[in-house]
Amino acid sequence: MAGWLIWLIVACGFGAGELLAGAGSFFMAPFAIGAALAAVASSAVGETASVAVFLVASILTLLSVRPLVHHRLNSGPELRTGAAALVGRHALVTERIANHEGVGRVRIDGEVWSARSFDDDRVIEPGTSVEVVEIKGATALVME
Repeated sequence: MAGWLIWLIVACGFGAGELLAGAGSFFMAPFAIGAALAAVASSAVGETASVAVFLVASILTLLSVRPLVHHRLNSGPELRTGAAALVGRHALVTERIANHEGVGRVRIDGEVWSARSFDDDRVIEPGTSVEVVEIKGATALVME
């Protein structure tokens, strides 16, 4: 049997093993890539070179591509929901914000929230556009 055909069968075996291992492992795929490259090298150069190509390609792919793929597969998009989604949004002051008096309201996306200034000493007048810095309970901490 030709050497390139053996390498191709090995590549398919590693590929099938990767599929059976489940999503997110990406452990056998570098060896499948190395075996496929070894099949090309076997038909072009010879058997001795194909073993070296398999080892080098597999190790390089395992060390360089696997961490990237592993990170990409295991990190989903950062979805902020609920009150956390309001952080960074702009709001309109509807009632004077004065922390020392315990008063203040803002309108964020059509909803009225109690608000406090992020700066304790700062008083913010109605009509001012502010940015939501943090949400604590049902209170928005804002700053100009």
